Amino acid sequence: MDKDWTKDLEHDEYENDIDLIIKDALTAVEETAPGCYVNLVTAQAFGNPEDYLLPLIETLFPEKVRGKFIDQCGCGGYVLRVWKQ
Repeated sequence: MDKDWTKDLEHDEYENDIDLIIKDALTAVEETAPGCYVNLVTAQAFGNPEDYLLPLIETLFPEKVRGKFIDQCGCGGYVLRVWKQ
């Protein structure tokens, strides 16, 4: 994506499948163009993605990304913003 965008990893098949969340989150980061960010909105069931997703992203994309927990949505999900450098 050549713009800032949001990937919804919160509903339907994601609600009970952390492996799918991780797989699709990594794909979203990969598809994000340098200089842009992707908001990863994750399912409530797995807690704050800063704990389980951000360390993995930072390990797989060293020196290429910067992440920040933004907020917990009113519906219960979590927003993690990942900037591509």
